[in-house]
Amino acid sequence: MQKQRLIIVAILFLVAIAITILTTLPLQLGLDLKGGAQLTIQVQPNAEGVVVEADDTAAVKRVIENRINGLGVAEPITQLVGNDRILVQLPGEDPEQAERVLGGTAQLEFRPQNPGTEAEFQEKYALRRQLDAQLTSLRGNESPAASDAEIEELATNIDSLDQEILALFEPVGLVGEYVTNAQPAPTQTGNSWQVFLNFNSEGAELFAEITKGLAGTGRSVGIFLDDALLSAPTVGPEYTAQGIAGGNVTITGNFDIDTASDLAIQIRGGSLPFPVAVVENRTVGATLGQDSIRQSIYAGIAGLILVLIFVAVYYRLPGLIADVALVVYTLLTLACYSLVGVTLTLPGIAGFILSIGMAVDANVLIFERTREEIYKGNTLYRAVESGFFNAFSSILDSNVTTLIACAALFFLGSGLVKGFALTLAIGVGVSMFTAVTCSRTLLLLTVLGLPAVRQNPKLFAPKAPN
Repeated sequence: MQKQRLIIVAILFLVAIAITILTTLPLQLGLDLKGGAQLTIQVQPNAEGVVVEADDTAAVKRVIENRINGLGVAEPITQLVGNDRILVQLPGEDPEQAERVLGGTAQLEFRPQNPGTEAEFQEKYALRRQLDAQLTSLRGNESPAASDAEIEELATNIDSLDQEILALFEPVGLVGEYVTNAQPAPTQTGNSWQVFLNFNSEGAELFAEITKGLAGTGRSVGIFLDDALLSAPTVGPEYTAQGIAGGNVTITGNFDIDTASDLAIQIRGGSLPFPVAVVENRTVGATLGQDSIRQSIYAGIAGLILVLIFVAVYYRLPGLIADVALVVYTLLTLACYSLVGVTLTLPGIAGFILSIGMAVDANVLIFERTREEIYKGNTLYRAVESGFFNAFSSILDSNVTTLIACAALFFLGSGLVKGFALTLAIGVGVSMFTAVTCSRTLLLLTVLGLPAVRQNPKLFAPKAPN
């Protein structure tokens, strides 16, 4: 009895957490339900004038898909359009952020500063920060204090200064290809953000060699993104012997959370093999009309209500308990969708509704087995225990085979098929949990704690002997 009460308390705690999650982390809707950003990206010839072929565009598409994965966008759509264009649709994404992340080349490079350039670098770097502050102020000023021509001229001067600063550093071939991972993180003060990098073995050796030569000299390691200086840290004299070994590097540059995350995504996604241009960027509405969405929601709610009524009428008291378990199942499943970041599309909703059917199926097996035990003359407590024990193998077999099918759909499918597989797999896992914990515990607690119920087996099976 005490064990069942503790389980009920744990279930109520999980329900409270689920409700909190659903109120703080709303469910993400797919492009067909919510809309999002649509970008058309054109692949440009590189500096050598190489003509872009279909294979080159496919290579760019793979890099862009890696960056989309870093954004955490579920159910994206990427399509090749002709030989040199890629269509990208991102549910619920901000078009400006999508363009910034997907269209950037993200050519990361580490360069040691040339000897004898210390004074010149400090002068140019101070001027660079001054011009950047002016440009930020002008762009953020809502009043027409500066014309577009003045802003463009200032941006041109910054680009020219970036090239002059770049010339003060020697290229040694340590580029973003050697980076194995990149993650944003807040600084110790919490006022800004930074990016942690991990090099592979070859990159770690190159970085150690660079820092060994700069240790104690006062010269900097220039960290450049697309030829623009991000950060120029110096190396202390304690690294004179071996340099900074281990391959772990921190990039600082007055980042906020958005710019640090964007940079990490671009680095993890890889450098684009060809330059690209975003030729179209627009917000798209839901591909399904509001009437279709509303009808789908009504159909799902109606189906759930009919199932709850049928189970309660046919299975009596166990049916009412199963209805409570199904409500718990629904809350826990939706909370899991929010935590995992599932983007609900209509196929995803179909997977969720199908998983409700799996949850009902588990309870049906348990209740039928319980009725058989009651008809054999067993007590209610023994009938409930035997019903769960005898039905568990069937429940486990059916759920495992469904999860195997979900795994095949998820790893071999793409796009909407993956969404269906993920929602169904989560639903099956939660349904098994609620069936063997919530339903079982409530039944045992009812049988053990209420003598009137224990003495009336007809509440469980209408043809049971008195």
